[in-house]
Amino acid sequence: MKLNLDISFPSPPGWIEAVLSDFNSFLQDHADCERKASATAMSLVAKYPNRVEIIPELIDIGVEELEHFQQVYKVMQSRGIQLSHTIHEDLYIKGLMKSQHDGLEERFLDRLLIASVLETRGAERFKIVADHMDDAELARFYKMLWTSEAKHGHVYVKMALLYFPEDKVYKRLAWWIDKEAEIVRGLPLRAALH
Repeated sequence: MKLNLDISFPSPPGWIEAVLSDFNSFLQDHADCERKASATAMSLVAKYPNRVEIIPELIDIGVEELEHFQQVYKVMQSRGIQLSHTIHEDLYIKGLMKSQHDGLEERFLDRLLIASVLETRGAERFKIVADHMDDAELARFYKMLWTSEAKHGHVYVKMALLYFPEDKVYKRLAWWIDKEAEIVRGLPLRAALH
């Protein structure tokens, strides 16, 4: 059963052109995003230790995202690309985070739904990358990531539904989908996941 909502604004064609014209930079950013995704899942464990029903799945996501980081790093090594000393500011993430509610329960819901939207956008973009890869091994890798990110998008919504009424979850998720589309429309096209 599908739990999350699809994104409402597809990535523009210029995005994949930017990625393919500077794939090494994309890999660097992709590695950073996998590290941040793992940290996000683990930060939810740290901030909400009383939400015992979701801790095992959050740990699983954290580990899986760290494995994705390891896999991207191996691709980078094969191409002679080093990790960066710093993770650059992500205007996409920053735009989403500044729209969170302040209340304890509302912020908890928002954090889960933002994670779902992030994973859903990641799935959309990894599918685009997979579909445009000439390298069969990289195409398989990005197809695997696409399915994994889509699954995570569902899991975060499932977590929200454990704690909040369905109508509240989907009303707020629809709001986030619209907000995310607005942010993506305003982003420069670059060789980065967001």
